[in-house]
Amino acid sequence: MTLTVHTFSGSPRGWRVLLGLTFKGLSWNTNYLSLAERDHHKPEFLSLNPRHTVPVVEADGVTLRDSLAILAWLDRQYPEKPLFGNTPAEAAEVWQVAMECCDYLRDANRQLLSEVFFGDGTVPDKGTEKRQSLQTAVDLVHAELRYLETLLSDGRAYLAGNTPGAAEAIVYPEIRLLQRALETKAHIMTTLGFEAPEQTCPQLAAWKLRVETLPGVAATSPVHWT
Repeated sequence: MTLTVHTFSGSPRGWRVLLGLTFKGLSWNTNYLSLAERDHHKPEFLSLNPRHTVPVVEADGVTLRDSLAILAWLDRQYPEKPLFGNTPAEAAEVWQVAMECCDYLRDANRQLLSEVFFGDGTVPDKGTEKRQSLQTAVDLVHAELRYLETLLSDGRAYLAGNTPGAAEAIVYPEIRLLQRALETKAHIMTTLGFEAPEQTCPQLAAWKLRVETLPGVAATSPVHWT
């Protein structure tokens, strides 16, 4: 079966799918769309997904257009190396962590990083409405990082067990995007309290290293970062 992933370079939801494929040891083709050229609004893409969102996966006549649906489909289509556990209890744990991070971490990151990456490059003055709004996002992100740190505090290697799965596919892009913000927008991120993640969340930092040293994970990184 030929798998083709349509996505944007750096899209967290598209990155989830690339990681899921990687964890399963599968091969695929990636079609990176151009956001500047609005490829996701062109007729050929709208024929795949009228909602003009990524990712979209084509697989021998099957078209899937939601990252979680794609991960679940991968587990049914390719049951080896499951992304959602081997038992009902494991599946429940993975789904719970995955959905919590979809609902909370992704939203908190979006609020924070949209300002960090696409704002005017300065930190708003304290006491201003814009700073208060940004601080709310910062507090939400820190709360989610502490939650992830708690999940890893019992010695487990991964967020929902001892093998990488859907939780890693969902969470790793968010953590790596925070690191990217620290790498490229250091002044803003350090001012907002993100200067030493390995000290504030050592378990999470070790987890990130475990994930990014897995075979093939480095190749899923956004191509425009290089």
